[in-house]
Amino acid sequence: MTALEDTFRTRTGEAPYGTWFAPGRVNLIGEHTDYNDGFCMPFALPHRVTVAAGPRKDGQWVITSQNKHETVTVAPADLTPGRPGWSSYAAGVVWALRQAGYDIAGADLVLESDVPVGAGLSSSAALECAVLTALAELNGLDIAGMDRARLARTAENEFVGAPTGLMDQAASTLCTAGHALFFDCRDLTVEQVPFDSATFGVEVLVLDTNTPHSLVDSEYAERRTSCHEAARQLGVTALREVSADGLGDALTALADPLLRKRVRHVVTENERVRQARQALRTGSLDELAPLLDQSHASMRDDFEITVPTVDLAVETARAAGALGARMTGGGFGGCIIALVPAGRTDEVGEEVARAFAEAGYAAPAWFTATPSAGAGRLR
Repeated sequence: MTALEDTFRTRTGEAPYGTWFAPGRVNLIGEHTDYNDGFCMPFALPHRVTVAAGPRKDGQWVITSQNKHETVTVAPADLTPGRPGWSSYAAGVVWALRQAGYDIAGADLVLESDVPVGAGLSSSAALECAVLTALAELNGLDIAGMDRARLARTAENEFVGAPTGLMDQAASTLCTAGHALFFDCRDLTVEQVPFDSATFGVEVLVLDTNTPHSLVDSEYAERRTSCHEAARQLGVTALREVSADGLGDALTALADPLLRKRVRHVVTENERVRQARQALRTGSLDELAPLLDQSHASMRDDFEITVPTVDLAVETARAAGALGARMTGGGFGGCIIALVPAGRTDEVGEEVARAFAEAGYAAPAWFTATPSAGAGRLR
C-alpha cells in the first residue's frame, strides 16, 4: 500500500477504489498561441498530481490535500463558480461534469502533488485532470480524451475564473511518453511527435526561477484582450488566420503599435512551432535550438511577458553552454526551458544559481525533464 492509499484508509476507514494521476507539463514551444487558435507543442512531465479515490453515499465530495494538510467538504449547494481556495479546482471539475449532464456521485478524494506550484508547469491543470480521471472511472463515464481536456478547461475558466486556453489540460490528458504533443488549438487535432532528447545528444533543463506568478491577473487578461482586438481590427476570427507571409500587411493595417507587437509575436510563434515539429521529425538539433532563442526574444520584446529573473536565467544558461533557451509558460515569472549538452544540466543550473546570488535573487531550482505519459490509472 502506498503512503497516499494509507492516508485514504486512515481518513475513511476503507481502501480506495483506485489511484489515478495526471502530469504537469512544460511547453517546448508555442506560448500564448492557444487562445489565438494557433499551435503549440508541450510535453508531459514526470511530475504529477495523484488522487486516491472512492465513492461516498451522502452525495458530498470530501477532498483532502496532502500538500496543504487540509480537508474540505463540498456539498452540491457549494458548487458555485468563484469559490475560493485550492479546493476550487477539484470542485470545479465536479461542477463542469454536472453542467455537461453527467450524474456525479459523491466521493472521497485524497490528493498529493509534486508539480511545482506557481512555476508555469500547469499544477492546476494536473489537479483538474487527475480529479476528472478519477471521477470518470468512479462513475463509469466513457469520455474521450479531448472531451476530458475541455471539461477540465471549463472548470478552470468558468468555475475558478482563470482565462487559460486548452493547451494545459490537453497536454495533461493526451501526451504520451517519449513524445511532444503538436496541438492545433483550432480544430483540436494532435500529433504525437517523437522527442527523445538522447538522440540529439542533449538533456532538457527545466529551471524554476522561483518567481511565482498567477494567471488570474490583469496582465494575462490584457494580452488575451489585445489579441482579440487585433483580430477584430484585421477582420479575422483569430490571429491564427494571419500567415507568416501576410504578417507585413497585417502590421501595416494596425495603427496601434502595441497591437502590432502582440500580433507579430503570435504569428511568428505559430511559425516557430511548425518549424520545431519538422526539426523533431528530422532529428535536426541545429534547426530546433535557435527556435527557442527566437521564441524568448519575441516574448520579451513583442509580447512583453518576461521578467528580469527569467531573462537573466535564459542569458546565463546560453552563456554556460545551453544550445537554446527560453521562458516557458504564461509569463511574468515561472520557468525557463533549455536544451543542454548531455551531462551538463547541473553545470548550467549551477551557473544560473551563481548569477542569481550575485543579483540578489532567490535561488532557482532545476531538473532534467523527460517526456512522460498523460493522465491515467496507477492502481
